[in-house]
Amino acid sequence: MKSKNLIWMLSIVLLAVSATNTNAAVNANSNYTVLNDIKAISKIEVRGNVQLYISDNAPDQVTVYNKYYKETALVQSKNGLLRISSYNTEKLVVWIKSESLQSVSAFDNAEISSFGKLAKIEFNIDLHDNATANLNLDAFNTYVTLRDHATIILTGRVEEFGMSRNLNTIVINKDFSVGHNTENRVFNLAGKEVMAGLE
Repeated sequence: MKSKNLIWMLSIVLLAVSATNTNAAVNANSNYTVLNDIKAISKIEVRGNVQLYISDNAPDQVTVYNKYYKETALVQSKNGLLRISSYNTEKLVVWIKSESLQSVSAFDNAEISSFGKLAKIEFNIDLHDNATANLNLDAFNTYVTLRDHATIILTGRVEEFGMSRNLNTIVINKDFSVGHNTENRVFNLAGKEVMAGLE
């Protein structure tokens, strides 16, 4: 029910939000903030208790929910790298539209979900701690790195696919297909490379 409400809310926002020349536009109810001054996002790094939605759209736009300016959250952009962090008990919800995104990294309890299919030529996913990702991909070259207790759910198709992960990580295939598997490395807790699923 909660995820249905989020998807409904994001759909309404997609129809209702229009870009302005100001740095941030806040709706009348102050339920979300649109950050219009963040452009050319090529990499995203998420830390803490954050739910990140990403989609392929132009122009780039960052929408932060949960009354962003009343919370202790950080959204910072520099040289194409967008950093998002929040350690509140309530999850900070962020929706990013970017056609130039090439890489996402998540730490702590962050969650990443694609909003629609992500069509990418090259795309890297890097998950640590208890971070999770649920991605629907249509990509040529994708590399996934999973550490600690990270989880990834993959849907769609990738032509050239590679992965490096720990034994404690989880990979879920939901109708995901690969043209060519370029690398599949699995490490135990001591950092020693092992056979997939075996000590």
